[in-house]
Amino acid sequence: MLLTGKLWEMLAYVLLPLLYLLVRKHINRARLTLVLAIATLISAFGSSFQYGYNVSAVNSPSEIMKQFYNNTFNERTGEFMDEYSLTLLWSVTVSMFPFGGFVGSLLVGPLVNKFGRKGALLFNNIFSVVPALLMGCSEVARSYELIIVSRLLVGICAGVSSNVVPMYLGELAPKNLRGALGVVPQLFITIGILVAQLVGLRSALANETGWPILLALTGIPAVLQLLILPFFPESPRYLLIQKKDSDAARKALQKLRGWDDVDTEMLEIQQEDEAEKAEGFISVWKLFLLRPLRWQLISIIVLMGGQQLSGVNAIYYYADQIYLSAGVASNDVQYVTAGTGAVNVVMTIVTVFVVELWGRRLLLLLGFSICLSACVVITIALALQDQVSWMPYISITCVIVYVIGHAVGPSPIPALYITEIFLQSSRPAAYMVGGSVHWLSNFTVGLIFPFIQIGLGPYSFIIFAVICLLTTIYISLVVPETKGRSFIEINQIFAKKNKVSDVHLEKEELKDLPLPTAL
Repeated sequence: MLLTGKLWEMLAYVLLPLLYLLVRKHINRARLTLVLAIATLISAFGSSFQYGYNVSAVNSPSEIMKQFYNNTFNERTGEFMDEYSLTLLWSVTVSMFPFGGFVGSLLVGPLVNKFGRKGALLFNNIFSVVPALLMGCSEVARSYELIIVSRLLVGICAGVSSNVVPMYLGELAPKNLRGALGVVPQLFITIGILVAQLVGLRSALANETGWPILLALTGIPAVLQLLILPFFPESPRYLLIQKKDSDAARKALQKLRGWDDVDTEMLEIQQEDEAEKAEGFISVWKLFLLRPLRWQLISIIVLMGGQQLSGVNAIYYYADQIYLSAGVASNDVQYVTAGTGAVNVVMTIVTVFVVELWGRRLLLLLGFSICLSACVVITIALALQDQVSWMPYISITCVIVYVIGHAVGPSPIPALYITEIFLQSSRPAAYMVGGSVHWLSNFTVGLIFPFIQIGLGPYSFIIFAVICLLTTIYISLVVPETKGRSFIEINQIFAKKNKVSDVHLEKEELKDLPLPTAL
């Protein structure tokens, strides 16, 4: 049986050498300065980590928390809730998180335009610190309503951070590091999930006395970010294009790059600014109406929808049942689940390494193809597991293979892609659209999958296989490679796809750009 200490020891042996090699490689090759590295780590740990942690935090202590709900109701009314009412109340508790994520996605544009990227992250910690205190006090206050409201608030925090962190890091990073740093938020999401699984072991905090502490721990990363992030630069693009402060933008670039000669990057940002001057900033409504942004918008909707509708939540839903059918003792399933989380972390670290080597497009194609294959095989394995004794082991293999495939492409790349294919004026609106699709898809799967599972049983994964197939076909036909290209060069590629070759009166982001020369 895997013990918590062994898991941490395994993670230390695997992660620390990989992180060291990654940092050393990029310091030597691609100007990863200490300032940029720490800004990346504190923004991802303080925000993305919380997202992953809160996805998983309520899973382990769910039965204990339901009992708390029922006991509290009994203390108030003298009666216990029936099974239906308790299940409904718990479903509301769980679903408040993705609903809050959707609300948070709608706040992204106003927050980043008013406070900046860094300022939005700092402001967003209100939605973490306050609910952490409320959840920590919920048992003492004998109030499950505090937990429900807090789940909504941490969902808002996750909705904002899941969009703002990749936007902030994408605008801080030089183009030859943009992919690697853009995957870091997803890495910290997976670390957050794993940490929640580890502290959520029944021998740790998933017990009658520890669960309020388990829920309240989400506030620690927020406090650390509030203390450290103010000392690091705001996005130079935000400072120059939106605040019109070239001196502050230059100083931010110099601090991030570690040298004074930042004229080339300043010129690139100024060219982007000139290309957008006549337009101003683009609302979500206008984003849907603009022909020059048509394929960019369709692409982020397909990628963010495909990410959540490809079956990742269903795989985790089925995982415990698969492990039990393979003979894993019910008390040991929690350790196997944590091991799966560790695989997710390791493969996301691998993606950080290879995203600048293999490119975004290849990783998306590879990841969705692996997920497609895993969904097909797991359907067959689940259908035959009662007839063939060794089929449950095939199912376990498929779970692990699926997790690997999703960690390689579908999980980390779509948010990075939004940063790269939109210019400054439309980027906040694009993140609002992409984030809304992400959270609505997440909410939809959580809502309807139990009914699909009842109706189709093991054949539920055929639906996800079809979605993976359609997403893979779309990527192969439409999505271009963005590795190593500037934001303007990427927009030139899409200008050709959108059949925008002249300077129109309403050409929005493409004014004064040269004609696209290559796909």
